[in-house]
Amino acid sequence: MKFRLAASAALSATLFMGAPASAQTVFSASSWVPPTHTLSVAQKEWCDALEKESAGRMKCNILPKAVSAPPGTFDAVRDGLADISFTVDGYTPGRFVNTKVAEFPFLGDDSRATSIAYQRVYTKHFAPLGEHRGVKVLGVFTHGPGVIFNTKKPVLSSADAASLKWRIGGGNINDLTKLMGWNTTLKPASESFEMLSTGVMDGTLFPDESIASFKLGMIKHATTFPGGLYNTSFVFMMNPAKYDALSAQDKAVVDKLSGEYVASRFGAGWDKVDDASRDGAQKAQGVQRVKAPEAFINEVKAKQSQLEDQWAAAAEAKGLKNPKGVLAEFRAEIIKAK
Repeated sequence: MKFRLAASAALSATLFMGAPASAQTVFSASSWVPPTHTLSVAQKEWCDALEKESAGRMKCNILPKAVSAPPGTFDAVRDGLADISFTVDGYTPGRFVNTKVAEFPFLGDDSRATSIAYQRVYTKHFAPLGEHRGVKVLGVFTHGPGVIFNTKKPVLSSADAASLKWRIGGGNINDLTKLMGWNTTLKPASESFEMLSTGVMDGTLFPDESIASFKLGMIKHATTFPGGLYNTSFVFMMNPAKYDALSAQDKAVVDKLSGEYVASRFGAGWDKVDDASRDGAQKAQGVQRVKAPEAFINEVKAKQSQLEDQWAAAAEAKGLKNPKGVLAEFRAEIIKAK
């Protein structure tokens, strides 16, 4: 009897001592786009890599629906409603200043290269200034080059664009289109189908990917610009308390899968679906693509020059040294990242 009690006690002690080694950290991951969207797919791939790199010590629980509307996602992660998610900086106008540098026109036609360059500039110049204070930044990235899409007619000039109603996603493109005199409404990407299908809006500014991802079969016309009319700045983030509670070993895994790893994964995924949408969905629905004439491009350049001056002044007021030099550095990094 004594032997059995001693053995039982020893077994209990062994199981108790071994419990921490088998404990698993589960992160709730939220997405406000469909599960098939490249953002959701890239987030899932990141979560899979997290589980693999940590030998199962960490994993994600992909939530069945978003914990917040897109503009509230940053605060939702900060406050712990979700542990992991992503958001568009421009969905909350005026909140983020430095990140607008990644949204300017004509930056490049390759999301992966632009995202990696953006991450390098962000790490060096923006992160020390606390641009996304309140969350643990896992990485930043941009989507592919922005295109003008609409249901009505070819858009070959600013005057053509001014005659239609547009959904836009915020950030620099919001400022640019208003300066150009266009009729625009700031709404999340997820509301595009309803707005276009009901005729509330005539068009939307999007990367190529979105026509397939949001099933915008009503789109018939596209106007492209060299390097894109705009980009969108995204942040992929984690609740800071969740990160702080990790062991040093697990923090090292998260850090390994942060920065350029995130930028490359999300950017490459976007390039892939941009190509697929352009060559598949858009071709199938007969989208007529035209290149913006030089006069139209020059109109954009003239207005954007004013915005870059305004951005530089605002960024400098927020503590960024030599903003125009940072912009030049960013453009040089894009070329190097290709």
